[in-house]
Amino acid sequence: MTRDARDVLGHAFARPELLREALTHRSVAGRRRGFSNERLEFIGDRVLGLTVAEWLAERFPDAQEGELGIRLAQLVSQPVLANIAEAIGLDGLLSVAPGEAKAGVKRRATVLSDALEAAIGAIYLDSGLDPARDFIRRAWADAIARQTVPPKDAKSALQEWFHARGRAVPAYEVVSREGPSHAPRFVVRVSGDNKTGTGTAGSKRVAEQEAAADLLEQLK
Repeated sequence: MTRDARDVLGHAFARPELLREALTHRSVAGRRRGFSNERLEFIGDRVLGLTVAEWLAERFPDAQEGELGIRLAQLVSQPVLANIAEAIGLDGLLSVAPGEAKAGVKRRATVLSDALEAAIGAIYLDSGLDPARDFIRRAWADAIARQTVPPKDAKSALQEWFHARGRAVPAYEVVSREGPSHAPRFVVRVSGDNKTGTGTAGSKRVAEQEAAADLLEQLK
């Protein structure tokens, strides 16, 4: 596992237990009484947000906060993370329970995106911010290069989708708010057309954008 993971992540772990934790789905952790990758995913989410925000500010020095926020929300959205995780081959490294594997859990966007954030968290705890930043800039290079113009505001696009079909505007709900005031973590849910999208971010506005993007992806 370690050799393959080094090829996929481009990082040699000084603490291989972090790698094992990052690649362990909760279906396996429950049986082994160990940690799943949820704890590292929590850390990796923040490292990813900080790194991409820093990268965007550097790449678009004249962009205002609103534009940067929309770009950030798209780049750290679940569909983008899942696509990157699959592209680099992270799905092949995940450890899941046999039954879950047969059900195709490794291909689920939620599982792939969580594992990718967990891998980022593991690299950060193993060696610090610089190696984590290096990995993110390699893995996200194509995604950020394709973002030549700001993506459409996901909330506006979602509202237009419902209006065009004569349906009620989807409702947003803050599911939880955790963390200290200087580093909060919002989980937002948006519901419509018997489907639900979720988003997690350090601000309510960005979490709403992520939730809208998630629901749009399902509707499409």
